[in-house]
Amino acid sequence: MKNIAIFASGSGTNAQKIIEYFSTAKSANVRLILSNKTDAFVLERARKFSIPCLVFDRDDLYNSDTVLQALLENDIFMIVLAGFLWLLPEDILDHFPGRVVNIHPALLPDYGGKGMYGSRVHRAVIANRDKESGITIHYVNSKYDEGDIIFQARCEVKPDDSPESLAERIHALEHKYYPLIIDKLIREAEDVEAQE
Repeated sequence: MKNIAIFASGSGTNAQKIIEYFSTAKSANVRLILSNKTDAFVLERARKFSIPCLVFDRDDLYNSDTVLQALLENDIFMIVLAGFLWLLPEDILDHFPGRVVNIHPALLPDYGGKGMYGSRVHRAVIANRDKESGITIHYVNSKYDEGDIIFQARCEVKPDDSPESLAERIHALEHKYYPLIIDKLIREAEDVEAQE
């Protein structure tokens, strides 16, 4: 069974859906939650499931090996970003090639990049009168939202949508598909390992 680490900065609804999914899945389990905010509600969610947490600051992430060592000590196979807004440093990306994924609340390459997250994205989609939006699950590289796209799911943008009402439909897509795609990626990686 593979170990997953989730990086999150906020409430952690996606993290909880992933934890719940892998509490019964055979392929992997969530081994570690990492956050750059001491008051992030995702830490409470993790405690309810007895999952260890690591809280770190910018210095820990970029100027020391604290975070990387925690990942290695917990035998992490895949890193999942779920509402985490900092770029990961090269040393972490190098240790987990093709095994760091993120979810974005829009159809990339549109509405991506630094500062485009959460309600900011939904406001931009509505302001542009787009007919549809959705989610993008993608690999993580050294630039915001520019990694290769793994999966997208779409939903209608209604004429009377507010950022909040659109966010509800986007969250439903995230909660449905993110755990499934993570599971699929891990199973595919295991198949490759078995053939080597």
